[in-house]
Amino acid sequence: MPKSFILLWLLVPLAAAAYHYGPGQDRILADEAARHLAVAKAHLEAEQFAEAVAAFDQAISKMPAGQENDIPRLRLEKAKAQMQSSGLPQAHKDLVSLLDDLGKDAATSPALVAETKSTLANAQYYMTWLLRLEGHAKEIWEPVIESSRQNYRAAAEFALQTGKPSDESRARENLEAAIKLARIDLAELQGLPLPNQ
Repeated sequence: MPKSFILLWLLVPLAAAAYHYGPGQDRILADEAARHLAVAKAHLEAEQFAEAVAAFDQAISKMPAGQENDIPRLRLEKAKAQMQSSGLPQAHKDLVSLLDDLGKDAATSPALVAETKSTLANAQYYMTWLLRLEGHAKEIWEPVIESSRQNYRAAAEFALQTGKPSDESRARENLEAAIKLARIDLAELQGLPLPNQ
């Protein structure tokens, strides 16, 4: 009995090491990702958007296998923070890429797709505003605002289908604003304050 007990006792560290270097690594990564995500949320609450973007990047990079389904949501939240931290062009690229990736995954939540389209529409709206103020030709900014209108319309239709009247109303108001932006005279646009993101 004592020999088998000693042998069993000597196997405990081996089992612990096997767990630590095997499935335990995923737990460590999950803990690190959760810590970075909490930091990102704290930065968002403090309106420290550049720091939130960096924390979202860290959370995404530490996401363990088996939790990849959380990455699209984190990418969306990161893009929202980028839009607030003077990273509009990069946020736009990231949102287009995210929407493309979501379209390839049949298991993607329709709500996440709709929210991504709405956020992308916002980015396109602000980009159109800036393109027009910079004096770009209509051929440059018109496709951007047209895409924005289509994404706002898709978001409004999704909100109508899911029975969310406040979301539908907001999407329709945004759709009307996009139409106005496309039609407004440049001189009048220059007299307006820049919209808040």
